[in-house]
Amino acid sequence: MSNSTLDKLKARFNSDAAEGMDEVFQFHFEDAGDHYLVIKDRALDVQEGEHDDPSVSLSMGTDTLKGIMTGDINGMTAFMTGKLKATGNVMLATKLTSLFPN
Repeated sequence: MSNSTLDKLKARFNSDAAEGMDEVFQFHFEDAGDHYLVIKDRALDVQEGEHDDPSVSLSMGTDTLKGIMTGDINGMTAFMTGKLKATGNVMLATKLTSLFPN
């Protein structure tokens, strides 16, 4: 994932939506490697690589993530059409748009 995409995520992070959370979002990008987000008690930490025990793992292309985050792509549609694959606590993925609003 490019640094500009990571910077945009950090800039859009809504700490109020993360109150009381203690979750790890693992991203496997087909075109940009692995990254994970640690969200704990209103704080965000972005790391490169794989986490040992993520809450949810999401596999997709970076364009799919950008589309979901901008609202151009419906996350459920991406999942149903195979553009997004998820394992673990899949319902956590639905919180991404409230954690990183437009």
